[in-house]
Amino acid sequence: MFTIEHDFDATVITLIDEAAPGARPLNEDVVILGFDDRVVLEQMSADGDEVVRVTLSMHQLTELRLALNLPEGNYRLDKPE
Repeated sequence: MFTIEHDFDATVITLIDEAAPGARPLNEDVVILGFDDRVVLEQMSADGDEVVRVTLSMHQLTELRLALNLPEGNYRLDKPE
């Protein structure tokens, strides 16, 4: 399950982990904040005492999107001049 909200300066997507009762331990929700120049992923740490954040530039996000559909190897995406 997920939710999408449009705030003033960001789009907020929350991924909510779901599983059948007793199937597996649930993971904390993942919150994805989309800004004009970056994407921030947030999730509570395993012990629940702090929020862990990963910030991706738009270029890194493009590379991630492409990497999900490529075979194993090394790649470089040429930046337009």
